[in-house]
Amino acid sequence: MARHQHRNETKGPSQRQLRAGELIRHALVDILAREELRDPDLDGVLISVTEVRPSPDLRQAKVYVAPLGQGDQERLAAALNRAASYLRGKLGREIDMKFTPQLHFHPDNSFDTASHVDELLSRPQVKQDLRHDQPGEDEE
Repeated sequence: MARHQHRNETKGPSQRQLRAGELIRHALVDILAREELRDPDLDGVLISVTEVRPSPDLRQAKVYVAPLGQGDQERLAAALNRAASYLRGKLGREIDMKFTPQLHFHPDNSFDTASHVDELLSRPQVKQDLRHDQPGEDEE
């Protein structure tokens, strides 16, 4: 039995979680596009909902957000967490799920990470190392 539990912990999200995450993400995008949230940290900020990761029981959801263009991701996530109960109420009217999940907003740093990796790969020293690691046509 312990072996079976360990295998489940290493698996990724289920199809059900992935479908629910996309349903929630699309609904939140619509809600954020049309609702006027009364928070100075959200005033005039266009928000990108990049990913939603529901828990296995679908009662909790981690929502990854980033401002479109320049903006403070931490401040954006904090402001959305302050409005989470309001957004959850709106979400409950938009989606057809047994339970409306509790929303927990987190900054999405994946764009920053990708930019940093691109920057590292474009350095002359790394390019030189990458050329040496690739087998030439005469080495095969």
